Amino acid sequence: MDPLRQSPSPSSSRASSPRTLSCERLGYVGIEAVLDQLKIKAMKMGFEFNIMVVGQSGLGKSTMVNTLFKSKIWKSTMPGLRVPMPQTLQLHSVTHVIEENGVKLKLTVTDTPGFGDQINNDKCLRPLDLEFLQRLCRAVNVVPVIARADSLTIEEREAFRHRIQDDLKTHSIEVYPQKSFDEDVNDKILNSKIRERIPFAVVGADREHMVNGRCVLGRKTKWGIIEVENMAHCEFPLLRDLLIRSHLQDLKDITHNVHYENYRIIRLKESHALPQGPGWVNLAPAPPPAPTGTRASPGPAKMCRWAEDNSDEDF
Repeated sequence: MDPLRQSPSPSSSRASSPRTLSCERLGYVGIEAVLDQLKIKAMKMGFEFNIMVVGQSGLGKSTMVNTLFKSKIWKSTMPGLRVPMPQTLQLHSVTHVIEENGVKLKLTVTDTPGFGDQINNDKCLRPLDLEFLQRLCRAVNVVPVIARADSLTIEEREAFRHRIQDDLKTHSIEVYPQKSFDEDVNDKILNSKIRERIPFAVVGADREHMVNGRCVLGRKTKWGIIEVENMAHCEFPLLRDLLIRSHLQDLKDITHNVHYENYRIIRLKESHALPQGPGWVNLAPAPPPAPTGTRASPGPAKMCRWAEDNSDEDF
């Protein structure tokens, strides 16, 4: 079994504490004020959230991110403007600070231009997608979506969803929310409903239109207005609720307590397995000078490799 699959849940990573007994208080202490302190600190410091969007050019990744946060986070290429196809996969990131009701969110969005553009295999997961997801789900939380779902009929959309779910299960690709991290019955019930709908069929739009006297976010076609926030039209509300309104902190906790710790352990094991060579540096403190007339005994020394360039790390 893959050791990464045995990772404990974020809350269970702490050492088990001995049995504690409740005691009778003699008066008000003010413990509940801790919640106010945490809220004040969070309001001052704000939050950070990192998203990487992956997909072929023209799928509407930029529009989806803009729709997700109702802001001009990412500027897409102007229609008719031909951009040379990148020959290599080079990540491109932008960072914005979004503020809502006094709460600040530092958002970093990373794009993967040119990913899979030379491969044509419609309406199924390509071998490149499967290989990429198998590696990616070990390092980050993966939330797959069906982009431009308005180009499919309801029957085509459901059939596509089931094919993707079967591919994910067949190739042991565990997407978020992971079953192993359900902490209680309520989490299991909620996350099971989410897993049944993944991948979400979404439509992105960053323009507002008037529909029956209401100003809605949607995309105008010759058949009518596709409302982004209307569950009868697409499942974008489910994606936004998952990423922002209900599971944002859980996404951050799993990334920090599970994925990063697994990555750190792997890197430490790899560094100890590497042979010593001219690139190694001794970081152990220098031994004190030996007294005159005595011979210094060799002591254990910590060795680590000097990372002059981390650009070749496959992460």
